Amino acid sequence: MKKAALFAIAALALAGALCGPAAAADTLAGVKAKGVLIVGVRDTAPPFGTFNPDRNRYEGYDIDVARYIAEKLGVKLDFQRVTASSRIPSLTDNRVDLIAAAMTKTPERAERIDFSHTYFLTGQKFLARKGKIRSLKDLEGKRIAVGKGTTAEQLMKSSVPQATVVSFEDYPMGFVALKQGKVDAVTTDESILGGQLCLLERNPATRGKFEIPDIQLSIEPYALGVRKNDPDFLKFVNNTLLEMEQNGEAKKIFQRWFGPKTECPINRGGFVISQDTLMAKSPAGQ
Repeated sequence: MKKAALFAIAALALAGALCGPAAAADTLAGVKAKGVLIVGVRDTAPPFGTFNPDRNRYEGYDIDVARYIAEKLGVKLDFQRVTASSRIPSLTDNRVDLIAAAMTKTPERAERIDFSHTYFLTGQKFLARKGKIRSLKDLEGKRIAVGKGTTAEQLMKSSVPQATVVSFEDYPMGFVALKQGKVDAVTTDESILGGQLCLLERNPATRGKFEIPDIQLSIEPYALGVRKNDPDFLKFVNNTLLEMEQNGEAKKIFQRWFGPKTECPINRGGFVISQDTLMAKSPAGQ
């Protein structure tokens, strides 16, 4: 009896070892089988991701990229809201198939998930009242709002240790705190700050009162997130991104959300989606 029981336990352990990696590598086949791609997106990071209640749909740069990938797969799209701190857990816990949520590619995060090619490039800056912040020295002793679980939070603490870092679950609360004078600045990627500055400029009560000073802490390459040990799905996502660059769709999406005819235009510069190995880094090498 003991031998039989030990044999059964060993067999179960072997089955688990064989099934674990296989299950992790089945996203592409699984998505095609169920006919739905579940994508984790943010709804508080315009113009990357917002929810439009009038149209009852998610909109933004990340949303359009995800739509193209789903169309390429020939499946429906199911968006699931994530925050900066819940992005990776939602992926590793199998609640979503893909993360498209203005996520910076870092070596630390790459230990937990795999990243696609970089599909957007930006840098960490600040939003503050006009004339208040001109250098990193001006941030010393100030209260700086950041998103909880973001690279901005980590870099702010290491770059200006004399500042008080105030972490919020997501950026809207930080922007409200800035308008109320409870913090002196908000720091995150320039592309997100630009979207918020546009909203402030639309409001007569805040128009002309805020700015994004020319202080940059880092280079932030955004990438899509997939689970580890999922080479077929990662290859599909990467090939689709490269196709979007080659056929002009990537530039079209950029122009839609950041082009000269938008409220918050920024320059794409010479950036193109390519087979890259970019990881986040600051000008100071941090």
